[in-house]
Amino acid sequence: MKRVVSYDIIDDKRRSRVFKLLKDYGKWVQYSVFELDCKEQEWVAIEFQLTKLLKQDDSLCIYEICKSCSQRTLYKGNVLLQLETEKCNIF
Repeated sequence: MKRVVSYDIIDDKRRSRVFKLLKDYGKWVQYSVFELDCKEQEWVAIEFQLTKLLKQDDSLCIYEICKSCSQRTLYKGNVLLQLETEKCNIF
């Protein structure tokens, strides 16, 4: 299942660790937003690692995107995702 993960982390060191973890598993699409497309077992491990990294003043939002909705994803404007290898719509 595809997931969109966004975060707001004040501490630079913690934010960098979260960034590196998510970059290993997903696509960086905005400064604090990643798209991950992984199996449930892999996601459980990622979520566990994220939980260990976060502190009480951090925020993390996870959106699960079904396959049908994922196919209708549009990217507009200045998207960080490496679009040369992606099949998507840009307006």
